[in-house]
This record gives sequence, C-alpha cells and structure tokens, in this order.
Amino acid sequence: MSENYWEELYQRGETQWDKGSPSPGLQDYLKDRLKGLSGTVLVPGCGMGYDPVAWATAGFKVTAMDIAPSAVTLARQQALKAGVEVEVIRGNFLEADLGRKFDFLFEHTLFCAIQPDEREAYVEAVRANLKPKGRFVAVHYLIPDEDGPPFGTSREEIVERFSSFLELEEDWVPRSYPNRTNLERMFVWRNDA
Repeated sequence: MSENYWEELYQRGETQWDKGSPSPGLQDYLKDRLKGLSGTVLVPGCGMGYDPVAWATAGFKVTAMDIAPSAVTLARQQALKAGVEVEVIRGNFLEADLGRKFDFLFEHTLFCAIQPDEREAYVEAVRANLKPKGRFVAVHYLIPDEDGPPFGTSREEIVERFSSFLELEEDWVPRSYPNRTNLERMFVWRNDA
C-alpha cells in the first residue's frame, strides 16, 4: 500500500486499527521480561506512536518510523505528551537504510498491513536493521483474510519466512485488545548472525 493510501486514511479519520494504547502483549513483555534492560529499538509502522512511547518509557532508545506524514506528526505529539524521547522519522520500512542497526526491532501488525507480495522485502528489512544477537519481537495478527489490509497470515508462514536467518526463542498468544483476543501471536526471534 502506498504512502498516499495510508495518508488518506489518516486524513479521513479512518484509523480503526488505532486502539488508543500500546499493544497489551508489548506492555506485558516489557514489564515481565525486559525490566531493567536497555538498548536501541526500531518500531516500523509506528502509527500514532503508542508502542514507541511504551519502549521509551521502559528505558530504551527508540526510533519509530511510519510511511504516512500524519502518523509521524501524531507519534511525535504522543512522545511529547508522554515526556519521553522518541526519534520519529518518515519512511518506508521496506526500503529503509538508516545507516545503523538495532538491538530490538518491534513489529505490531505491520506485516499484515503490507501487500503479501512485499513480505520478502519485509523479511530483508528485518535482516538489514537488526544487530547480530539482536531480537525481533513481533505481535502478528493471525487472520485468514485475503482482501486486506489487514492481509491474513499464519504461524506457519511467519516461522517459514523468518527462520531462514533468525532463531525462534518463543511464541505465545499474548494478552490482546478485546476485538483481537486469540487472533494475535507474539514471537521473539534472535539474530544469530
């Protein structure tokens, strides 16, 4: 989907994906498994900025990215409102060369928002932006829909695509927004490169 497609949705206020808070699965992960840790994080497809703010509040150095100019503006406002520092840049994650790699890369339903024929480019973008020993933490929306966005995927597809260069540490059904209960799956991958 093009920048114009997403920007037009923001301009029309058609942001039904926005739940007004960070991913519940991410909130639990930060509190239960990463407490006291720090490092750099890239959050592509950051939307209105709730997830980047959650990472920054937990003590991480965060770079957030979105393709839609309105999302970039809203994410910057969200960070300012929360009183945390988040670098928010405009760009297409599938084409991004930020000139640096990150300790963590966090995805929250970006994979299902892109065209299915762009998924290999997404995998390559994860490879290009994650440090050796870095972790790719993802909350995927596992639905069967073919006429997205969101476009359907499955646990099997996720494992097949990312296991070519990442080691799956664990995956589970996380706490989710009410309308996504049992439809999301959280994955933690380690880059053994």
